[in-house]
Amino acid sequence: MHIGVDEAGRGPVMGPMVVAAVAVHDQGELESLGVRDSKKLTPQRREELSEIIKRRYPHSVLVVEAEEIDDLRAVMTMNRLETKLFAKVIQMVMEGVEGEHELYLDAADTVEGRFGEMVVEELTKMLWRKPPLKNVVAEHGADNRYPVVSAASIIAKVERDRRIKILAEKIGDFGSGYPSDKRTIRFLKEYYEKHGVLPPGVRRTWRTIRHLIKERSQSTLEGF
Repeated sequence: MHIGVDEAGRGPVMGPMVVAAVAVHDQGELESLGVRDSKKLTPQRREELSEIIKRRYPHSVLVVEAEEIDDLRAVMTMNRLETKLFAKVIQMVMEGVEGEHELYLDAADTVEGRFGEMVVEELTKMLWRKPPLKNVVAEHGADNRYPVVSAASIIAKVERDRRIKILAEKIGDFGSGYPSDKRTIRFLKEYYEKHGVLPPGVRRTWRTIRHLIKERSQSTLEGF
């Protein structure tokens, strides 16, 4: 089997990170469905393909909320956290799949090979044995090269978008949740100004949030 793994939401200051794995015998089947990098698909097409992929192929999904990310970052780096999450979804999807597998990862580390080695290391610890892998490919942009990684990216992106929508219904439209999104930054500043606290779903350990709180504290002191 070919197993692909990707994530959605590593960098945002708001919302969860979602990691997904998909297993297929033939990646050509995914190509024939029109599967490609989730960023190159419309939201509607992503949702359609996500349902088809989940219905036809073994898959697994993990969701880590913003508050959990903050707690985990107190004891590990984001890279280490991501290797653990990748290993977990691989373990989950392998439970119902026999034989040796080829593993394809969208590498989060600047050193692609190191990321693959770390994921296999974590997977070995979880299985208490050497994983049944005959090949491991860890590359930047793997979701643009390997359909099985594209499939995982689609599932992860659709699940994150769904949860972002639910969060927005609770606290208001905050945009994409990325630090580069002016709507997100404006929403955070206005919410903090009005309520004196940060809204739910915020990654408080992000530099963006630390700067926002610092700016607010300085402006308050200047007002005295």
